[in-house]
Amino acid sequence: MKKFAIVLGAALLSAGIAPAVALADEAAASSTVEIKRGAMIYTADGKRLGNVYRLSASGDAQLIYRSKMLTVPASTLSQSEGKLITSMTLDEVRKAA
Repeated sequence: MKKFAIVLGAALLSAGIAPAVALADEAAASSTVEIKRGAMIYTADGKRLGNVYRLSASGDAQLIYRSKMLTVPASTLSQSEGKLITSMTLDEVRKAA
């Protein structure tokens, strides 16, 4: 019985750590821009687009805008004065969805 508890505990521990490692790898893959969950994304024309809801498998930022999941490619993101800015306008992001 103790062996089962040890194996189960090890499996649960590794399952809890694996997603965090994958998330760190995704953030590193998106060049030098640090994309964090909850960070506000601004459009090219300075408007607030929304908060990062999650990162896709390819490292792109995903957010919910008017009940729709929008994806902002990581290649369009940069940081300026602590702000996460996409080179796309709101219309371009909407059309890409």
